Amino acid sequence: MSIAVLDVDGVVADARHRMGYLQRQPKDWPGFFRAAASDPACERGVALAAELAAAHDIVWLTGRPEWLRALTREWLDRLELPSRELRMRPRHDHRPAPAFKLGVLRELAPRHIATFVDDDREVVRAARAAGHPAVLADWLPRAPALRNAQDHLGRT
Repeated sequence: MSIAVLDVDGVVADARHRMGYLQRQPKDWPGFFRAAASDPACERGVALAAELAAAHDIVWLTGRPEWLRALTREWLDRLELPSRELRMRPRHDHRPAPAFKLGVLRELAPRHIATFVDDDREVVRAARAAGHPAVLADWLPRAPALRNAQDHLGRT
């Protein structure tokens, strides 16, 4: 069966309430990530995930760090989202989001990626350039602090 690869934050999870942690100096990364437990669902993304799950195996690909696995699984389970396969950022991996996610997409490619959904324009652009069918999740505004964390600091 083909796979649909979806990001978490900005696709099914609304992380906007956590941006204050990234606007501080120094940034409060542990607080930012722990607050993910109370992310509201993004209904449009949840509906898309359910629709895709009817025809594809779902693979979650998030820039969240590996130490957040249990919290992320619990959050996905609470929303009754399929959470069998969850790819997360390994410890000490601070590559920018496009490099990290493109590497994982390369690993997944033999399984036939039917679609890849992400809220980061740079990630979607890189995925498309590499030949992956990528869709931009543009239903939530992306905070500049999150864009910097993903595209330059390699933290999410």
